[in-house]
Amino acid sequence: MTGSTSVSGRVYEHLRERILAEAYVDALPSERRLADDLGASRHAVREALKRLQQSGLVRISQGGATRVRDWRRHGGLELLLETRELPAGLDIERAVMEMRASVGADAARRAATRATAVQRAEIEARAEMLAAETALDARNTLYEALWDLIIDASDNLAYRLALNTLVSGRQLVLDAGRVGAELADDDAIRQLARAIATGDGEAALTRARDLLERSA
Repeated sequence: MTGSTSVSGRVYEHLRERILAEAYVDALPSERRLADDLGASRHAVREALKRLQQSGLVRISQGGATRVRDWRRHGGLELLLETRELPAGLDIERAVMEMRASVGADAARRAATRATAVQRAEIEARAEMLAAETALDARNTLYEALWDLIIDASDNLAYRLALNTLVSGRQLVLDAGRVGAELADDDAIRQLARAIATGDGEAALTRARDLLERSA
């Protein structure tokens, strides 16, 4: 592996793994010590530490030690993309699916009040297309597209980015089998689409929650 970017990336991944495994209790070794131990330049180590700080895993003190932070309190959703590095015993899939249900339900409620006329029509049309499809994988593709429309119609960037992160984790695949209980109920999907199309926020919240909780 050559180049400072590649080396700093390797150092970052190594230190992140060690931090998540709670191998460091309070502080990281000095830059010089890390460089020696990991066979990297101090510049590469410094770049890796900056990335760790941006991830909320350490706090760099000017001229002092690099303190390790509690990743559960200071880490971001991006840690879910590396679930293989998190400590054993955590039910990551359950956590992801429960957050999906929570965010998705409120996104449906907000879509009912914020969607444009075009978005409302598209959401209803997508629900009808799904009901007419019999192939399971194709139904799942249409269902994903329906939720993309709902998230867009909610006009909430934080919800969009959060769900992007949640569904891109390496150990969770939202295939037809995983969300089969949702896909099986055409009437419930139609009712959700109708609630959004007619601007009924509370009904949209209820319908969406009922659907998404089936997979949580």
